[in-house]
Formats: sequence, structure tokens, C-alpha cells
Amino acid sequence: MATSELILELDDQQVRISSPEKVYFPSLHLNKADVVGYFRSVGPGILRALHHRPTAMERWPGGVPGPDDEPQEAFYQKRLPGNAPDWVARVEVRFPSGRTAVEVAPDNLATVLWMANLGTLRFHPWPVRSAAPELVDQLRLDLDPQPGTGFRQAAEAAVELREVLTEAGLTAFCKTSGGRGVHVFVRIEPSDFITARHAVIAAGRELARRRPELVTVNWWKEERGERIFLDFNQMARDRLMTSAYSIRPVPDALVSAPLTWDELTEAEPQDFSVVTMPERFAERGDLWAELDTVAPGSLATLIEWYDRDAADGEGELPYPPEYPKMPGEPPRVQPSRKNQANWEDPN
Repeated sequence: MATSELILELDDQQVRISSPEKVYFPSLHLNKADVVGYFRSVGPGILRALHHRPTAMERWPGGVPGPDDEPQEAFYQKRLPGNAPDWVARVEVRFPSGRTAVEVAPDNLATVLWMANLGTLRFHPWPVRSAAPELVDQLRLDLDPQPGTGFRQAAEAAVELREVLTEAGLTAFCKTSGGRGVHVFVRIEPSDFITARHAVIAAGRELARRRPELVTVNWWKEERGERIFLDFNQMARDRLMTSAYSIRPVPDALVSAPLTWDELTEAEPQDFSVVTMPERFAERGDLWAELDTVAPGSLATLIEWYDRDAADGEGELPYPPEYPKMPGEPPRVQPSRKNQANWEDPN
């Protein structure tokens, strides 16, 4: 007989898992209880990734369809659900529009599993902490393969990026995105969002100068070519990257896996899934534990590079389309549509 609910006791709280038998990954015969069990098995890692961070939820309440199945409902939820238990920690954040919202800010594993019960597979934490939601404490760099490139090229770019960041006095950590990309995170001294984004632009430009055939920071797709795009706008306010240990909503349930730098060049994204990660975590623990303990780095050198490039005519780059016009930003017109009428910079 099917079980109607499962009650978990942890962190002095009861977490109700409804419909634990609901199939979430039919290709792997995994149900909701298995997904919750996965997050519990990597508990110290997923909690460290989200701890006291405003977190948007990517919810798949109907599970992830197999290759031949009908699409399922999925949506992002930024605001705290109205039925959230009192013990779920929360914090107010400000969006680019100036509007505010209260979001979940997990402070224990019970909260993470409560979010998983809502169908959350990917967690999207802000690079800030609840105590200072306007101050970025992590630099996040997204190496995104463009058509004609893949994970191998992204890994090669990440290794080169590590050298750039090291020269800037920063300690970098790498993980798979859960797909073809690579994410690089750095613990930094508290910074405002604009300064952090400029630091990422500076690092990306320096990397592209060294490896122009491999990396680009061109915002417009028509200019990127078959290169790895360092997506500097993932560092803009409310543009969030998936956390370590999140599950990619694909039939084989791949996960975003922290790696050592020695592993990166030999790893394959398919090596890390809901099925394989629990054993890896049990054997090796959280490879990103040091991200929270390493001395935070200064952005001073990267900002010097940004200012140098700006003096040479390479300053601000376009913001995401939902943003209001930002100071110093060039017109948001793709190059093939550029003309005198739409390219006059009002700034």
C-alpha cells in the first residue's frame, strides 16, 4: 500500500514529506523520498552552500519526465511560500527594480529538506548572507559553452581562469554546473554588486586576452563564435547560479559537483548524479568546505584591471534585459542592428 507521507525528525523539527512514493526520475526509478534522501546524504555540503543565503527555489512538483514523457510543470519561486513553517529562516532582498521580497534563507538541513518536499531540485542562492543582504561575499564566474564547444573546453578555460584569479590574489574553487559548464567561486571581502560584477568583467577580459580562441566576454551571441562565454551578468543582482549539490532536471539526475582542480580536466559531468554522489560524499566529504574558511580575498587588483581597461575604452558592458538602464552602460542593441540612431549613448 502506498505511503501517504513520511515524517523526518532533524534539527529539532519535524519535516513532513508528502507523497514520498511519487516518481521524480522515471528513467532511474527514483521517487520523491529518494530525492529527499539524496539531499540528506549530502547534507553538510548542500547546507554549507545555502547557509544564511536568500535562496530561490526551482520547483519540479511533478518530477522530471523521461525522454518519451509529457513535459511537467516547473517554476521558479523567489518569494517565501505563504504556508512556510515559523521555523523556516527568511530575509528580505531587493530586486533590480527596487521592489523587495522575503525569501527563504536556510539555517538548517530541515529547511533544505522542507524545500525539497516542495519539489525543489535546483537551489539558487544569492552571493550574500542574511546579515548583510547588500554585500556580496562570493565572486561567481560562469563558464558557459557555446555551440561547437563543451565541457572539455569549459574545463580548460577554468584552469586558465584559476591562474588569472591567483595573480589577482584570489583563491578559486571549481564545480560542474550539472550540465556542460563549469562554475568557479571565490570567497571575497564584502563588496557591493556593481563592484563584484566589474571584478568578474575584468577577470573575463584578461582571460579572453590570453586565450582569445577559447574564451569570450561578448554579450551578444552573434559575436561569441565557438568559444566559452564567461557570463559576467551572472554576477548581477538577482541573477543566480545553481548551488553545489543541486540536481539538474534531466532524466539521468546529474548534480552540480564540487571538484578538486586536479580532477577537473579528467572529469565528466555524467560522473556525478543523485545515484553516485552519496557514495562520493561519504568517502570524501564536502570538497568545498574550505570555501567558507579560506581568507576572503580583496578585489583591488581586479578593479585596477577594470579601471585600466575602462581608460583604454573598454568600460561597462550591457546588463540583463530586465534591468533598468545602468550608469555607463552602452545601448542594448545587438551589433548587427547597430546604427547611428540607436547607438547614441545617452550617458
